[in-house]
Amino acid sequence: MKQQKISYEVNGTINPEDMADVFRSSGIRRPVNDLERMGRMLEEAQLTVSARVGGELVGIARCLTDFSYACYLSDLAVKKDHQSSGIGKELIDRVKQAIGPQTALVLLSAPEAMDYYPKAGFEKVENGFIVKREY
Repeated sequence: MKQQKISYEVNGTINPEDMADVFRSSGIRRPVNDLERMGRMLEEAQLTVSARVGGELVGIARCLTDFSYACYLSDLAVKKDHQSSGIGKELIDRVKQAIGPQTALVLLSAPEAMDYYPKAGFEKVENGFIVKREY
């Protein structure tokens, strides 16, 4: 089977339905049945990097950032059938390129993804705190 070309885009057009589809397939826990909320999540992000195969959205990195000091990688998701193909790592690399070397990249990991992030160049930190969302 011929491998299809993966295209990446920074701050391209992403619709909430496609993002919800990627989230469902990837296993990431997000409010995928609340498309209005998913739309706000996209509208308010300062940085998105999308991965597409044949026009189909297969991966997304969604960030909140000031492009100067800190960037929070809120979502990193790749459809199950495209995982382990380097898309997640490339999404992270393109985020790092977009924010530049003066900006720290931080994230909260799902328990099942804790082994992935050190392989992607992240350092585990112990000095974080959270006030969790109510829903």
